[in-house]
Amino acid sequence: MELLKVQQMEKYYGSKSSLTKAIDDISFNVDEGEFVAIMGASGSGKTTLLNCISTIDRVTAGHIYLEGQDVTALKGKELNRFRREKLGFIFQDFNLLDTLTGYENISLALSIQKRSVSAMDKRIKEVAEQLGITDVLSKYPYQMSGGQKQRVASARAIITDPKLVLADEPTGALDSKSSKLLLERFNYLNREFGATIMMVTHDSFSASYARRVIFLKDGKIFSEINRGNDTRKQFFDKIIDVVTLLGGDVSDAL
Repeated sequence: MELLKVQQMEKYYGSKSSLTKAIDDISFNVDEGEFVAIMGASGSGKTTLLNCISTIDRVTAGHIYLEGQDVTALKGKELNRFRREKLGFIFQDFNLLDTLTGYENISLALSIQKRSVSAMDKRIKEVAEQLGITDVLSKYPYQMSGGQKQRVASARAIITDPKLVLADEPTGALDSKSSKLLLERFNYLNREFGATIMMVTHDSFSASYARRVIFLKDGKIFSEINRGNDTRKQFFDKIIDVVTLLGGDVSDAL
């Protein structure tokens, strides 16, 4: 079932005398329950694409639909409600509040939705167990490792059961062990709970955990590959092949 539809999307920056086309007539769909990675070199438009889908930025032309609703037409309170109820965000720099514990950071989204204390507590403990962070719920961000912070941020993103989880370079600030653990948790949430995830990454290892990878170059879709029945290692090798064609530095991708 189609969840997200990006239709002839364009995004320009600057003025007529100095115009930069960040996204150039992109169209694609994401089905419910998919785990999709977006890859491309710096300046390819991948973060701009994610920002427009997340409504952080607005498109210059084209449309973005989520569950058939035209996101590009939303404004004011309608837009705020859409972000709150339909989307989950995971950022590279975690964006946790330093003065709140892990439990309190996760509970914020539920508080806004005015859930009961007992319902919040039950849901937080469930998600914390799924992500392996039960032991850090009472800790403050400064007491956590980078991997723990990112998993708390991931818990905050999925706690309200959003229709779409958007992750911008979620492993960018993590070491290899923490990155692998986080990506395995993403896979678990996608596989066991049907979470729909769109992840922007420059890293081939991270992308190999997705089921589909869309490659951008100069604001356009360059290529797209599906994992199918491949092992993660086989899919990783295919990703490296496309990265090479894109002209990327494979050593960086590794």
